[in-house]
Amino acid sequence: MTTPVAEPTGSTPLDAVVVGAGFAGIYSLYRLRKDGLSVRVFEAAAGVGGVWYWNRYPGARCDVESVDYSYSFDEDLQQEWNWKEKYATQPEILAYMEHVVERFDLAKDITLNTRVTDIVFDEDAQLWAVTTDTGESVRARFVVLGLGPLSNSNIPNIPGIHDFAGPMLHTGQWPHEPVDFTGQRVGVIGTGSSGIQSIPEIAKQAAKLTVFQRTPNFSVPAGNRPLTDEDRAAQKADYAERRRLSRLSGGGSPHETHLKSALEVSDEERRAVYEEWWRKGGVLFSKAFPDQFTSIEANDTARDFWVEKVRAKVDDPKIAELLIPTSHPIGTKRICTDSGYFETFNRDNVELVNLRESPIERIDATGVVTADGRHHDLDALVLATGYDAMTGSVKKINIVGRGGKTLNEEWSGGARTYLGLGIEGFPNLFNLTGPGSPSVLANMVLHSELHVDWVATAIADLADRGAVLMEPTHDAVEGWVEECRKRAEGSLMVKADSWYLGANIPGRPRVFMPFVGGFGVYGEIINKVAADGYPGFAFSE
Repeated sequence: MTTPVAEPTGSTPLDAVVVGAGFAGIYSLYRLRKDGLSVRVFEAAAGVGGVWYWNRYPGARCDVESVDYSYSFDEDLQQEWNWKEKYATQPEILAYMEHVVERFDLAKDITLNTRVTDIVFDEDAQLWAVTTDTGESVRARFVVLGLGPLSNSNIPNIPGIHDFAGPMLHTGQWPHEPVDFTGQRVGVIGTGSSGIQSIPEIAKQAAKLTVFQRTPNFSVPAGNRPLTDEDRAAQKADYAERRRLSRLSGGGSPHETHLKSALEVSDEERRAVYEEWWRKGGVLFSKAFPDQFTSIEANDTARDFWVEKVRAKVDDPKIAELLIPTSHPIGTKRICTDSGYFETFNRDNVELVNLRESPIERIDATGVVTADGRHHDLDALVLATGYDAMTGSVKKINIVGRGGKTLNEEWSGGARTYLGLGIEGFPNLFNLTGPGSPSVLANMVLHSELHVDWVATAIADLADRGAVLMEPTHDAVEGWVEECRKRAEGSLMVKADSWYLGANIPGRPRVFMPFVGGFGVYGEIINKVAADGYPGFAFSE
């Protein structure tokens, strides 16, 4: 049953409504407005920034180099902004996004503190009715979803979780005021990216830190450092080439893998290559050799190198073994980046609890009870439990297309798109950086630009051909879903119970959601579709 939609306010429809004011939403507003369209952006938060507005947990920083994790659409913007560090912190990224909004006078078309609740297609008027939780309803020819694949926090269904009497904080919904853990007994549930970034920082304050780990994760030192004036000058002088290489690459960064297989080189050369990429830091380690994600034998060479490095960091061999993943090949869950994570377990005030051996039975007012009968006394509890990724934020909105069919019904067996952009039965609605695209496997800023530029071009081309609506055909969607499935199954990525598959959400269909063929390859595919006149899309007047 669909939710009743309020009568639209105003008689003149907008050209476009954009949902979300993160990187994708901000650029959507800039580009579509530049093309002469009337645009409104609705954002649920009290400020712009998307995930970088909410993710304020200790140690929060990007795992893509700051010089690359930035907009490329304006050369003056590139030259005037000075990044402080190799990997930018959350406050710096948010300040950058706020600067972009101010610099291009975008705020006047962004409505904050307003959550979109319903997006309903009016087949007679051939318009979308967009309703918000403030009661406002507007009509638009196009809807652009810039909700982000990692924006819907996952709260685990642990018995008694709401009985805890102390502060309980989720890394994806961190308070805006500083949180002081000095002298407290703190528990952290989860050792994914946000856990791995926050645990070393919390350990510096807490009297006792208890880390509850179900699945260990691969993490590589970020190798972060302050940028010098010389660094920044060199980066700015080389921006054009960095961007060119990034758009051709697998992940949206200007780094190229070794030309040979990991199995074709000598042990000495292979180790030297891994050492080089280890020094580069972070997720880049997964790019050392071209067959790391297609050959388990090649992948094992990277894993062996990583294991050796981690064992050397942890004093207690038993703890080291608990921190080494055995359930998946390295990189098939996103490699995390850290600053002293593994060394944190050498501290006297840090305890690692293995939930594989003793799962959490319940949470009560004063702590966590595990299956071995232990009660872990806590003053504060941090949930580093990730997100209902890729589709979670879309799922929260009542989106109704042709014939009254909801998007949740259309995606009940798993997300289905054409090119990761269009959805059958939902004309003139575009979903950015989500399922069916490289999404989180790529640099999300350049990915957002790629998608928004494609959508803007499609809207202009639609007008040129005298059409009003465009939507993918059933066969095109079927073909793209199959293409994405084949590419995923031809890699090692499906060997992990990852959130790429929705495996972290009980009852979620197990469908590998991102396109794994690489950012550059994907860009070539969607741009060719546009150049060829949009095969796979149906047009109507």
